[in-house]
Amino acid sequence: MTDKELTDYDRKRYHRQMLIRGFGEAGQKKLKNTRVFVAGAGGLGSPLATYLAVAGFGHITIADMDVVDLSNLNRQILHWDKNVGDPKIRSALEKLRQINPQIEVEGFEGTISENNVYDLTKGHDLILDAMDNFPTRFLLNRAALKYNIPFIHASIWGLEGRITTIVPGKTPCLECIFPHAPPKEVFPVLGATPGVLATLQATEAVKVAAGFGSPLEGRLLVYDGEYMDFHEIKVCKNPKCPACGGK
Repeated sequence: MTDKELTDYDRKRYHRQMLIRGFGEAGQKKLKNTRVFVAGAGGLGSPLATYLAVAGFGHITIADMDVVDLSNLNRQILHWDKNVGDPKIRSALEKLRQINPQIEVEGFEGTISENNVYDLTKGHDLILDAMDNFPTRFLLNRAALKYNIPFIHASIWGLEGRITTIVPGKTPCLECIFPHAPPKEVFPVLGATPGVLATLQATEAVKVAAGFGSPLEGRLLVYDGEYMDFHEIKVCKNPKCPACGGK
């Protein structure tokens, strides 16, 4: 982690969040010196990256291999009609740099694979899961374990979503919680659903990076938008987990 000091611009821009109990200027400085890796620039990644940027995370790397399709626009708010056919990374970086020109934002246009996941995530302090498939999520989980950094997972389906914060050596890892990847499918989604889960992810990221509050460690929070209900499931380590071995 670098050691960049807050500027007068920072103190003005982030004044309202620095009023939060337990956060303050010290918390804001931690965000400024935190490097986050966001996997995905779609339904979850768009609002997630937006709220990370406006919160003042000093460096955001965002990765995606896809191009903008018209069917994305009900939920992927970083992309507009004019971007249809453009790489999502190009579209996302353009908006994020306008949203907060004071932070560093870089992108990787390509598929996250077992051949590059460790190189892509190296040097980051936090990994954020905005993917739409579990095989890639499992790769990100392994990277978090390798580098001993927190991993915030979220997933959505229709009007439902799930989120948990994984801290290697302290909490169950993703493969402890979901030992088998569900089949890949084209699933329904209301645009607001990834918005809800992404803002929860951004909240968790701020708490983890700044070191205050109670993150979702060892807890899977489940959101049901149809009945507007949240409930929590306690999750446990699997001593035979192929990823973390229950450590």
